[in-house]
Amino acid sequence: MPTPALDARLEAVLSLISAQAHADIGSDHAKLPIRLIREGRARRCVVVELNPGPLALARRNVARVRLGDVIDVRGGDGFTPLRPGEVDSASVCGMGAGTVAAILRRAEERLPPALVLQSNDSARPLRVWAREHGYHLTDERLIPGYWPYPVLRLVRADGPDPAYTGLPEAAALRYGPHLLRSGTGVVRQLVEADIARLTPLAMPGRTAQTEVDEALSALAVLNRE
Repeated sequence: MPTPALDARLEAVLSLISAQAHADIGSDHAKLPIRLIREGRARRCVVVELNPGPLALARRNVARVRLGDVIDVRGGDGFTPLRPGEVDSASVCGMGAGTVAAILRRAEERLPPALVLQSNDSARPLRVWAREHGYHLTDERLIPGYWPYPVLRLVRADGPDPAYTGLPEAAALRYGPHLLRSGTGVVRQLVEADIARLTPLAMPGRTAQTEVDEALSALAVLNRE
């Protein structure tokens, strides 16, 4: 089997992983762990998949490239198939942020010290979860596609997360502190689209007013960076 191709969002996930032992939760086809092993970004991987069809596909793909000795494919829900301390890094990709956050909350002592998360909607719930559970946001990307895909790297650390220092908190949680500081075209397009969409709906007391205020704060940061 040739080296599997990944779409842009999973290429971004790949670029943020470096581990001795990595778990890919909800892996689907196991292409990400195969690339991690082949590129030397991980020495061992655990693939976790709940659904029977993708689980069988992952097992076939791992067997086809003869990596069964370093990629262990397991059926199960979230982090449940892992032993505490078994991996030092994990990824959860291709789901809504609320679903990802629920998986993380259930993981408890099985959570590793490093996480790379890719949600299919606003990553705000993941940034909030990280701040509440002792993880710092060390890197993030926003990948254009059918919609903008946020990719976050989190590392367990003590104290307040310095990524948010000097930024309006609500705007940074919504759009991402590193993204606001980078000022990339993708995040600017997202912020400007939110302002255009929300402004006609904004009135005092409405959720849209709060959201447009966050977008305007974000735009002010982008314009000063």
